[in-house]
Amino acid sequence: MVASTVERVPRYTSASVDREIMHEIAASVSWHAAHPEEIDRRLRELDREWDVERTLEANASTLAFTGVVLGAALDKRWLALPALVTAFLFQHAVQGWCPPLPLLRRLGFRTAREIDTERYALKALRGDFGPIGPGPHDHDSRASHALQAARL
Repeated sequence: MVASTVERVPRYTSASVDREIMHEIAASVSWHAAHPEEIDRRLRELDREWDVERTLEANASTLAFTGVVLGAALDKRWLALPALVTAFLFQHAVQGWCPPLPLLRRLGFRTAREIDTERYALKALRGDFGPIGPGPHDHDSRASHALQAARL
């Protein structure tokens, strides 16, 4: 079955890990609502954050290349490594799951959409899209409004 691009990783992530990731996003937005002077710094951090897809691609290409080099230099049986890795990468592309995914998600690697949710909520708090929420002094409500706007 081919899963949609947006939902394929969360669909194959445990509910507790998904909840923890969403809780961390909400906590970050809430904290930044009370500390707006730190929003620009956090946005720069988010620009450098690797999403789970990029991490899987980098790991897969490293393992595949290593297998090819070892297969050419030492023993052709090493060519099984790139064959296995590319099969898992294809499985991830089609289904949204592959063996390293649960570990990477538990380590905190987020999807691009999860990163963007935090990014756009912070930009909303900063005022990039106009005024939000009930007022600048009601930090929790402003954070909630920013998160709602980012998830639309």
